[in-house]
Amino acid sequence: MDKEIINYSNIQGVTFVEKGIPESFPAHWHNAAEFTIIFKDNCKYRIGDKTYSPDKGDVVLVWPRELHEIVHIPKNGSLFIQFASSILEQNTDLVSASRFIKDCHIISAKKEPELADKITNIIYQIKDIYLRKSKNQYFRETRCKILIFELMVLVGEYVMKEKRDQIGNENFSDKSWDYIRTACSYIAEHSSDDISEAEVAAHTGLSPYYFSKLFNEYTQTPFPVYLSSIRVQSAINLLADENLTITECAFMSGFQSTTTFNKLFKELTGCTPREFRKLHRQGQ
Repeated sequence: MDKEIINYSNIQGVTFVEKGIPESFPAHWHNAAEFTIIFKDNCKYRIGDKTYSPDKGDVVLVWPRELHEIVHIPKNGSLFIQFASSILEQNTDLVSASRFIKDCHIISAKKEPELADKITNIIYQIKDIYLRKSKNQYFRETRCKILIFELMVLVGEYVMKEKRDQIGNENFSDKSWDYIRTACSYIAEHSSDDISEAEVAAHTGLSPYYFSKLFNEYTQTPFPVYLSSIRVQSAINLLADENLTITECAFMSGFQSTTTFNKLFKELTGCTPREFRKLHRQGQ
């Protein structure tokens, strides 16, 4: 159950792996999402407490901080991309839909051939950019992340349609969706302020109790954890500026103490702010 630190050595926030994928790999987790294209039958994955047996052409989806294990993959049986959780967690649409999207772990080529094919084609486009096979190499990071958002729109629309069909239009509330979008937008705008869950609840027009329940259900993250993750991401951006001290980065991001900042930063990134700044300086 080890934590894996992803090395984004080529494009910041995105990595692609095709060669050297082991036929089995023990249970682990990381802060990145991981999308795998399956090339051969007789594969077996374990994600959380469920075991999956994807077939050739399927796409396996692992979300940030999910415990997962490669039980078995035939040699040269897959390739995958990994992308930073911040790509998902700083997008209001995706945060609002996370309750449903994170339940999706397999896109079946037999059941959804068109969707699986579209996702596979986009991943190959990312591969070409990542490996410098694409003709246009300007704005490589931006082009990769645009394609990742295209992936997420495809997955998101598929999941939301499925959920609406299962739950029914009456219980699948657009109003709840709007409450979460409003809350996430407000948090993003005011994360550097000393905001509280009650303040955000009041902004959405909900009682603190109902807001807390709804926010947990939709984002699958308690409000304090979600706010801390937004502040850590803000600090990451500030740490790139060598003119700012680490203490200044902490307070400018909304943290009230450096002790809390250092603790949460390491929990969410795997390294201390000082270590992160050193790695950034070395281009790692």
